[in-house]
Order: sequence, then C-alpha cells, then structure tokens
Amino acid sequence: MANKLFDNIIPQEPPTNDRSDVHALKSRLEWGEPAFTILDVRERRAFNEGHIMGAMSMPLEDLERMAATIQKSRDIYLYGEGEEQTAQAAQHLRSAGYESVSELRGGLAAWKAIGGPTEGIVESMTPAGADDYNVVARIKNHTETQNKEV
Repeated sequence: MANKLFDNIIPQEPPTNDRSDVHALKSRLEWGEPAFTILDVRERRAFNEGHIMGAMSMPLEDLERMAATIQKSRDIYLYGEGEEQTAQAAQHLRSAGYESVSELRGGLAAWKAIGGPTEGIVESMTPAGADDYNVVARIKNHTETQNKEV
C-alpha cells in the first residue's frame, strides 16, 4: 500500500504557456520552483543596465550559438526590448526544438511594475523603497501587486 501522506502537498509545476504573465513567473520564483531559465534577448548594454534578477543575457544575434547550452526540455521564459523581438526569439527557439518556451508579456517594464526583483548598473543606483525594510509593508505591497493589471 502506497503512503498517501505526502500526496498533493507539494504543488505541481504549472504548464508553461506560449505567452506568460509576469505574475506567473514571479510566483514560480517565490515558490522556489527549479528547472526553468529566464533569458533576456536584448543587447548586452541594456542587460547590464538592468534586468530581471537571475536572467541570463542572450542577445538575439547570439541566440542560436548560446542556446545550445540549454536543455531542450527546460522551461524557458524570455523577454526582449518589445513584443516583436520577444516573439522572434521565441519562434527561433521553438523551431530549434525547444519544447517549453514562453514569451514574458510586458518584459522588464511589467516585471518592475509588480515589484519583481531586478539587478544591474542602473537598478543598483535606485534607492530602496519605503517598504524594503518593513515586513508588514512588504506583505501589504505584495498583496496589492498580485492584483495589479500589467
């Protein structure tokens, strides 16, 4: 007889859609879900100025060469300068055989709008927000951003 004590306690990974909302990515990061990669396909200069924390820089012109280092079955979230660049990169990866590629709607701007963590030269110069050191304010802010339209 199988032990059913732990069944349904650990949530299953959500399926990766062709296009994802930034809330879905933030939720996966907050739950500590493994086995996904965030790709920033903008120029390296833009990446260095600011990007989603943990994203890898993979400029569109280097995508074919660099993507070979990522398993084809891995969940990939990607974003670029705009929807067109993001869609172009996603199509390239899908045609190369990548199974789970998701375009991050709104890119970095949408990510920042919901308070997602960022890093980079410009981002490090941004002063801490009023709620950065107050746990109660951070919880309130988190609740508000979960309902924010992006």
